[in-house]
Amino acid sequence: MEKLYTAVIGVGHLGSKHAKVYSSLRSASLVGVSDTNEERGKRTAHKYHTKYYSEYRDLFDKVEAVSIAVPTFLHYKIAKDFLDHGIHVLIEKPITKTIEEADELLALAKKKNLIIQVGHIERFNSAVIAIEPFIKEPRFIECNRLGPFVQRAADIGVVLDLMIHDIDIILSLIKSHVINIEAVGVKIVSDHEDTANVRMTFANKTICDLTASRVTKKSQRTIKISQEDSFINLNYLTESAILYKKKLNRLKKKKINIKKEEPLKRELQSFADCVLNNKRPIVSGEEAREALSVAIDITKQIKAKLNE
Repeated sequence: MEKLYTAVIGVGHLGSKHAKVYSSLRSASLVGVSDTNEERGKRTAHKYHTKYYSEYRDLFDKVEAVSIAVPTFLHYKIAKDFLDHGIHVLIEKPITKTIEEADELLALAKKKNLIIQVGHIERFNSAVIAIEPFIKEPRFIECNRLGPFVQRAADIGVVLDLMIHDIDIILSLIKSHVINIEAVGVKIVSDHEDTANVRMTFANKTICDLTASRVTKKSQRTIKISQEDSFINLNYLTESAILYKKKLNRLKKKKINIKKEEPLKRELQSFADCVLNNKRPIVSGEEAREALSVAIDITKQIKAKLNE
């Protein structure tokens, strides 16, 4: 079986999970990991039987693809370096900090015929995949993504940190474009918005309400989808979903059968398959750019209100 030679750049909380999965995939070979924290990098390398590189540039001639799991402000620089050297990249979300940076990476990848995949992991959630056959024309969607504050994400607000997952899911479900955004947010523990509520209206008249918070003790990640003849209630955390289908003017409850698999494993398997077989990623750089664009519009509106 052909194997993809990979590495992970940044082995903090999320990057270490990438290293773990790559080390176990039949379709990948983990060549090395790189991190500015030498102790953490060496510990991860030892744990997953690979090599530690203090300088990520030393991997240019050793790998075909990399996962980039560093703070958002470093995504553009590191991804550009690897793309310049002909290496495919999986960038953790959001793709970059600005639209201009995203556009530059997309243009470079296109020029060099390289793949950019972005880590919007909820697309690989077992429940999300299971409800796809039941999605017709959503008319109203409600998303709640709540959890405790995590210091590692303090460089961005809750919209780019958490809500962007739901923005990406919504954009994949609704075949229309956003025409109006109403957003509010509050700073509580960081220099950015830590809780936010947004109403998005689409050209096809679909309305979506999104709430995200990183100051709640208990985690909650749900999406509720209302359609003309059905209602879907999905829980990302438990990877479960219930369908309520209209029958004789009543809603009949049906539990959706879900084949569970670790979302990150499914995501990295898909990335390896796309690179090895020249396929378009499920979450392409272009789609991630659109999610980023909406998220930036939301954060601009929130910041303007906070500064009033």
